[in-house]
Amino acid sequence: MPLDDASIPDTIVAEYERDGAVALRGVIPMHWIELLREGVEQNMREPGPFAKRYTPDGKPGLFFGDYCNWRRIPGYREFLVDGPVGALAARLMRSRRVNLFHEHVLVKEPGTAEPTPWHHDQPYWSVDGRQVMSFWIPLDPVGRETCVEYVAGSHLSGIWYSPTRFADAKAHPAKDPNFRAVPDIDADRDAYRLLGWDVQPGDCIAFHALTLHGAPGNRGSHRRRAFAARVTGDDAVFVLRDGFMSPPPPADAPPSGTPMAGPAFPGIWPRPAA
Repeated sequence: MPLDDASIPDTIVAEYERDGAVALRGVIPMHWIELLREGVEQNMREPGPFAKRYTPDGKPGLFFGDYCNWRRIPGYREFLVDGPVGALAARLMRSRRVNLFHEHVLVKEPGTAEPTPWHHDQPYWSVDGRQVMSFWIPLDPVGRETCVEYVAGSHLSGIWYSPTRFADAKAHPAKDPNFRAVPDIDADRDAYRLLGWDVQPGDCIAFHALTLHGAPGNRGSHRRRAFAARVTGDDAVFVLRDGFMSPPPPADAPPSGTPMAGPAFPGIWPRPAA
């Protein structure tokens, strides 16, 4: 796929718009995967201020997460600014411009029991708008049984669910009375159309910020390293919500109610001039 002109077929754009999640095959060249792998290893050696270890002491494996390190890990910034995600996002969101929101690293070492609880992202985030999405980029082969799962079409429901703590799958205290409790999807899986894929390094999963998703633990014998790129489009504006926000708003964010832009949320498409 020629990445600079983002020639994703119309059928894939329609699938993204209908389902809120779509697998893109072979769109991340391997030199970028290697750069991200190096960045993740640096990130785990040198965790940032938001790093979390979700696996309790004494339990097997490790569920590690961290975000907002693109300013201090050169490989992250290089990939996000110069890599393919800006062009891909512009095509899928039908947006003239794309801005970086942040990155999020999620590592599940072999033998990790802890799942990623069902949630959707935008209620955590300081951004409003429909053109808000992520790319979940596997840095290791990930089988369907370990992959993130998505509730097809959930981004179109109009419902916003309370942010859920990854450590214990409980809801954060929400001051917004319109937020609802996340349904117990695992208790009635047949009631939903659940999407998931076998993915390889070079593939990625693109999904809307309001698509419900979750992931099992990694009880296998191989690592599951993933890098998520969070981006916004033309209609996105920065907001300060009441109550919990993750990640916390950066100090150099634009005023609430204004477009995502500036040093905190740099433009990545059209591709910045050298």
